[in-house]
Amino acid sequence: MLTYYNLMKNILLAISFIVISGLLITRSSWASLFSHQDRIDPQTIDENYNPSAKIAIFNNQKISVPLTNQVLGVKDKADNSTNKRIEVDLTNQKLYAYENDQKVYQFLVSTGTWGRTPNGTFKIWTKIRSQKMSGGSKELGTYYYLPNVPYILFFGNNQFPNNLGFSLHGTYWHNNFGVPMSHGCVNMRTPDVAQIFAWATLDTPITIFGKYQTTLPSIYHP
Repeated sequence: MLTYYNLMKNILLAISFIVISGLLITRSSWASLFSHQDRIDPQTIDENYNPSAKIAIFNNQKISVPLTNQVLGVKDKADNSTNKRIEVDLTNQKLYAYENDQKVYQFLVSTGTWGRTPNGTFKIWTKIRSQKMSGGSKELGTYYYLPNVPYILFFGNNQFPNNLGFSLHGTYWHNNFGVPMSHGCVNMRTPDVAQIFAWATLDTPITIFGKYQTTLPSIYHP
């Protein structure tokens, strides 16, 4: 009984500390914590295209998978002979691509709102032309199952390892670019990311900076 009493006392003290500190977890906080992408295996990930896929799910809502042709190719090797870099501005929801310090591309993107896109400097570790992505939470209304995601450039670093699955990729489930919409990745219009996919090489650095100016949709606030 004494052990149980001490346990309950510690729990109550912890809850009191959270409330007093102003850190009470809201539904929006839970959505951010538990709506991340499923982990991947960097050793086995490969092209995945399902020609019979017709239905996708985004935030618990069914949507149609567009009819596209599978485009496969030889994966790039690292190329350090070119001076290329990518920058993602979270504040303005824009991606910039530079070669020899000259800007060659600029696109609107949608970065993380359900799960945050991390700040830092990363490198592209593989390029996949098509793959299935899933994650989120059915209970929180953020579940997603997206077959045939096109033109994926996976990136990572020591702090955010490859198995977390952060990437730039094409998007067919929304057209709200310029506003954070993703579960942590950088959503791009498919024609835009196709150009980045062809231009970038393995080990091309990606620097992500800035901060978010938006909050989760109102359905995640009591």
